[in-house]
Amino acid sequence: MMKAQLFLAAAGLLMATNASAAQPQLQTAVLAGGCFWGVEAVFEHVKGVREVVSGYAGGKAADAKYDLVSGERTDHAEVVRIRFDPRQVSYADLLKIYFTVAHDPTQLNRQYPDVGRSYRSAIFPQDARQQALAAEAIRQLNMRKAFGKPVVTRIERGQFYAAEAYHQDFARKNPRHPYILAHDRPKVAKLRRAYPNFWRG
Repeated sequence: MMKAQLFLAAAGLLMATNASAAQPQLQTAVLAGGCFWGVEAVFEHVKGVREVVSGYAGGKAADAKYDLVSGERTDHAEVVRIRFDPRQVSYADLLKIYFTVAHDPTQLNRQYPDVGRSYRSAIFPQDARQQALAAEAIRQLNMRKAFGKPVVTRIERGQFYAAEAYHQDFARKNPRHPYILAHDRPKVAKLRRAYPNFWRG
């Protein structure tokens, strides 16, 4: 009886270990690149990304409300929080997509029709490694003059606060919205063309 109990306990431990090993250790990235609708739409189509949430970072919790942020009465930026499996897509890969597809990193405190610091280009690293990768990416892009103009992306600190429910998955829920058609669907199409290996339909 004792041997049977020990065998069952060992088997249970092995199963638990295997299940734990099978679960990916997801990592988090927080990126600001103008209106969060389009940035969210791009990263929702990246293979290895498990969740994208629109929100705010760079200001105080009490002010993380759309009417205040969009009115430029806080110092928040519109951001997305990305949960991703690094076995499928690395943080460096996400930065590459961020700089070349999700927004224009040469526009200071604006993105296309949206103007103000809430639409700034900014990266909110979650650890020292992300900070180093972000700084190096900006340095390399500027050194190579990749865009013909300086990259103005800032590296900042700040807590993430989720945006209101009606902002979540906005492009997917409102595919015919004029703003989405004009500014965000082209970004998603560019992702598919430029990074077919990372594309998830």
